[in-house]
Amino acid sequence: MSNTPTVVLVHGAFADASSYAPVIRRLLDGGVKVVAPPSANRSLSSDAAYIASVVRQIEGPVLLVGHSYGGAVITVAGNEDNVVGLVYLAAYVLDNGESLGELQGRFAPAALAEALVYTPYPIDGSSEPGIDVSVDITRFPGIFAADVSPELTSVLAVSQRPLAAAAFGEPASSPSWADKPAWGVVASSDQAINPEMQRFGYERAGASVVEIDSSHLVMHAHPAEVVAVIHEALEAVTGLQSAPVASAAL
Repeated sequence: MSNTPTVVLVHGAFADASSYAPVIRRLLDGGVKVVAPPSANRSLSSDAAYIASVVRQIEGPVLLVGHSYGGAVITVAGNEDNVVGLVYLAAYVLDNGESLGELQGRFAPAALAEALVYTPYPIDGSSEPGIDVSVDITRFPGIFAADVSPELTSVLAVSQRPLAAAAFGEPASSPSWADKPAWGVVASSDQAINPEMQRFGYERAGASVVEIDSSHLVMHAHPAEVVAVIHEALEAVTGLQSAPVASAAL
């Protein structure tokens, strides 16, 4: 079995695995093994179960990285035996029995709350449709990624992967951060998730915290800083010095 951790990058709502592109490029250039699986964004339990199935099939230790809603997903999926650490990026960090909506309701709403669009979608075997949540295309750049190039954000706005509304009310199971080390990046200019909620979740999880003056899409706005945090986590869980952060840009 390999002792070198594989970094598994879990995307959040309104995005897909390509949201990690600049981070992936730098990690690969630094010799880090990376997997960036798709998340269906249908429900916390099913999304976490899928990510857990990916983790179980990886030989050796895994460092889980979750952005936004992906933070809630890795909190549950991180209970797999080979997960050695968790990295949260502008993320939800839930406790046992807590839902996204419950945690979010304790803090002032971010600007995102007024820019959400609700769209019905069919569910097999049900006469009632599900509801997809996405971000208004015209408001996506300013709210989600104000410090990312307009050329890129205009593409991201029309290629969103929505989140099923039901996921907001689903409680998390036992949090993996209770017995595994965690790192957290606060995007201090975030208009999608209140930075105070990020700080609260990270403190509760006992995470090592870095603050970056960034929009919600911190992986695109500040990829080098994000990669530096991932390398810090890799060094901590392996006890070995990782490769230098690559300076390539995407």
